[in-house]
Amino acid sequence: MLKISTDKIAEVIILARDIDRSEAEFDAFVSNLRDEEKFSLVAVMWIGRGSFEPEELEEAIDTAASEATTPTQTYLKGSPHLADHLENGLDSLGISASDAEDDLY
Repeated sequence: MLKISTDKIAEVIILARDIDRSEAEFDAFVSNLRDEEKFSLVAVMWIGRGSFEPEELEEAIDTAASEATTPTQTYLKGSPHLADHLENGLDSLGISASDAEDDLY
């Protein structure tokens, strides 16, 4: 079970799409998430890029927690296509990323 709201993931997606202009806001937003939220966020990204299957969500969250060695915002910014991976991860979990993004606009 995700320990972060879809709205928060959608906010990260929106900020990641324009990281050149919103990097400071992205960094602040992600760094202010609780650890459990950060681990879920990383797990969704991993599912979206194919490192884990949707049914391995709990394992992905546990792995994100045990392997966290750098600030989450720094780790995420190092992932090409971050926004796409997050959207794909949510979609794989049966959650509509576009609906959540539309609600924020």
